[in-house]
Amino acid sequence: MAASRLALVRARVSLPVTRRATGILAGRHRSVLTGHGQDFDDLRHYEVGDDVGDIDWKASARAGAPIIRRFAHESSLTVVLLVDTGRTMTATAAGGEEKSTVADYTAAVTAYLATSRGDRVALLAGDAERLVHRPARASAGEIEATLRALEATWSPDAPPSDLGVLLRRALSTFRRRSLIVLVTDEAQPWQEHERLLKLLAVQHEVLVVAVEDLDPFDPRLPGMLRGRRGSDVVDVTSGWSVPRFLRGRRRPAEAAARETARRRAQTESLLARRQVRSVRVASTDDVVGGLVSLARRERRAR
Repeated sequence: MAASRLALVRARVSLPVTRRATGILAGRHRSVLTGHGQDFDDLRHYEVGDDVGDIDWKASARAGAPIIRRFAHESSLTVVLLVDTGRTMTATAAGGEEKSTVADYTAAVTAYLATSRGDRVALLAGDAERLVHRPARASAGEIEATLRALEATWSPDAPPSDLGVLLRRALSTFRRRSLIVLVTDEAQPWQEHERLLKLLAVQHEVLVVAVEDLDPFDPRLPGMLRGRRGSDVVDVTSGWSVPRFLRGRRRPAEAAARETARRRAQTESLLARRQVRSVRVASTDDVVGGLVSLARRERRAR
């Protein structure tokens, strides 16, 4: 029997880090639901990872230690995993893993954080030809089945990505205001997706987790690819690879770095216009830290 994906996340992520990462859902819970989204329950001592916005300063002054207000959920949040399963997501990520592995882990971490809050998790994954939809469920067994359904979609022969199809289907499928976590390639969304992203961000809270591309000029490549079949880094869409005579050359590497920076700035500008928060991750090791940093930015913005 395959290991539980939620259990693997639980074993890999420490409790304090989990609490900090859960802040990203806590902040969005309050945005999706009216007001705080919760009813006041009682007071308790502050613990590392708690939202500083919940500190009761008067009670803290009386107690001589930080005290936070604890709230009881008035309703659960639906977290939608919106995952691009196109061919580019089977390429190699910047950290050396397949992008699909990073996307799978991102989905598992997000689902784990949602279950820790009692929230529901739905899946909509797809590309130019395929769509996989799993309705929102809260039980661990159903969420495990959702994560397995996502894992089964990855294939090096997958159709091309089509983020437009995925965004349109999300708009028609999810009517109730939800938290949508879009997991895609760092090159997306494109300008042509801005109108759809705008509509989605009006109807829902949207976060983007972008998996970074491997740099074909990265000097660490020989070590990263050691033990793999073949020595060339080949683009999964075009079949192009860096010619051997250009490897190790400074000017081509600098030109590629400038183009990557330009493309990233363009994408970040698009997301900023639509007020969509985003984070880039290079490997599975970056996912939890990326969500923690996103949660911190959320708290500073409030």
